[in-house]
Amino acid sequence: MARSHLLLGTTATVQGPYREALIRLGEARGDVVVLGADLGNSTEIDGFRARFPERFFNVGAAEQNEVDVAVGMALEGAVPFVHSFGVFLTRRAYEQVCVQVAMHEANVKLVGVIPGLTSRLGPTHQAIEDLSLMRTLPGMTVIDPADATEIAQLVPALADHQGPVYVRMMRREVPALFDPRTYRFAVGKAVSLADGPDVTVISCGVMLANALEATRELADRGIGASLVHVSTLKPLDEKTILESARRTGAVVTAENHLVVGGLGSAVAEVLSSRSPMPLEPVGLDDTFAVPGTPEYLFDRYGLTSRHIVDAAIRAVGRKPEP
Repeated sequence: MARSHLLLGTTATVQGPYREALIRLGEARGDVVVLGADLGNSTEIDGFRARFPERFFNVGAAEQNEVDVAVGMALEGAVPFVHSFGVFLTRRAYEQVCVQVAMHEANVKLVGVIPGLTSRLGPTHQAIEDLSLMRTLPGMTVIDPADATEIAQLVPALADHQGPVYVRMMRREVPALFDPRTYRFAVGKAVSLADGPDVTVISCGVMLANALEATRELADRGIGASLVHVSTLKPLDEKTILESARRTGAVVTAENHLVVGGLGSAVAEVLSSRSPMPLEPVGLDDTFAVPGTPEYLFDRYGLTSRHIVDAAIRAVGRKPEP
């Protein structure tokens, strides 16, 4: 059990953790360059631009060109961080990401801001299939951080990691869930946060907060839930997932994304071949979402702690009799 990783009993937030982490990275590493697509403040790269103008490049509203420029820089030895909203980096520039970044194994870091239903602007700005698109690309590492502590720690880890990475990025006020004194982010590593015997809840990204609340609600109902936080969807930490799933015999996945192609699919692929058992996915179910606040959208489309609790009860009810 690893609850010491969590800042229990707090509801703290951190303002712009990515902006500050990127500036610190620029101070530590002169080979890091930052590219933007006319969304400097919106993607929190304006601080880097002010501090290191000679290493900042705004290509305009042209994500395809932005990706291609970054690949050229990477081939010359730089470590480019490429920024736009997640929908634009993955939908608009998918061919460039596939052919130029993934096929060449270019050392490019793609940072897609505003994940899933955290955007208020409707389906054109809601990155609900980005994890699926990036997971399918050979050699692409895919990361969905949960809080400000992970963001602060993953930024230097991205620069140290050799090869292409896509990371979802939260902005502005970001919750602080992990204790920076004990928690250590590592690419490709999941973390167990609770070890109840009845069901395993596996979450990624912003869904960790709801998953934590769900485990408390389940405990009140007499159901002991294990909780596994998966920040890296690819490569997936199969060992940690299987250890928890085999102990409980039932699994719920929770993601701010379509249930097809993201975390739920990744876990289902592992369980179906290694340890079949009841699995209930929580996420957006084969639909585009309307505009609205994140709170409204999470409730309307079934991503709240209540929905995780209901899915866990269903999963437990599907377990075979001992």
